[in-house]
Amino acid sequence: MRQFQFQAITLTSFLAVVKQALRQTLLLLLSLVQHSGNNQSVKKGQKAYRTSFLPFYLLFPSLKGLGVGFASCLLALGFLLYSFPAQAATPINPQLEQQVLQIIREHPEVILESVQAYQQQQQQQIQKQREAFLQELKANPKGVIGSSPTTGATELKTVLVEFSDFQCPFCAEAQKTLKPLIAKYQDEVTLVYKHFPLTSIHPQAMPAAKAAWAATQQGKFWQYHDALFNQQDKLGEELYLDIAQTLNLDLEQFNRDRNLADTAIQQDIQLAAKIGLSGTPSFIIQSETFSGAVQLSALEKVLASTNK
Repeated sequence: MRQFQFQAITLTSFLAVVKQALRQTLLLLLSLVQHSGNNQSVKKGQKAYRTSFLPFYLLFPSLKGLGVGFASCLLALGFLLYSFPAQAATPINPQLEQQVLQIIREHPEVILESVQAYQQQQQQQIQKQREAFLQELKANPKGVIGSSPTTGATELKTVLVEFSDFQCPFCAEAQKTLKPLIAKYQDEVTLVYKHFPLTSIHPQAMPAAKAAWAATQQGKFWQYHDALFNQQDKLGEELYLDIAQTLNLDLEQFNRDRNLADTAIQQDIQLAAKIGLSGTPSFIIQSETFSGAVQLSALEKVLASTNK
């Protein structure tokens, strides 16, 4: 990022000011779009826009027509705002705020530069964390496994870690690969299941994960796991209880444990985020990472290279 003759400003501090400003500006821009058919509303919105917390009007001075160029700016602002982790709002030092605003007025392009620098830092951090995870998986697989359910080889020769979501159709498809793999290499490969419910797109992913975790407490995770994937189109409270009854689980304990599952599931989710996973299913075996409905041949290729 370019250097300026101001008091030292960290990238994090700079982005904190920009993020707060973007949030307010984006709301104003959205208001303009919603009222784009009313000239009076647009004029009022433009006036508010020009006097907002951050004078982004200097960056995009022409709003005439509210056309494609403006829409592109709006999308860019949305990207910048939501590309940073959510965190509690904290007071911003007025002197720091003025320094940042002065930089942006004179050099508006630093917004994109700062975001790019931030993203690069994040990627480097994720890469370090992933490498540390892979080293731990190799040196201390029991530590990585923790209390997660496993199947396959009891001796931890080759560990395959799966991050999965019970409502994900690709995760269900991946079971067609995992089952024959474990059957064929049952003395060599240990499959570890980590919960990674994508709650933003799969409303039943978390309830299903909690139900499966509760079944784990009674030693029936894999049976419950298979039943969920086999009836993925029926996910819901009725199915969770039906499977529990079919597997002869203690229903009182099952319901109690479902309410205690959140901490363990959140630990899996945090691990996935820490090592840069963003979708399901995701698999880690040795130093290789796969995503999607992985093919059996791809996993066997990794196993073959390991056994050489």
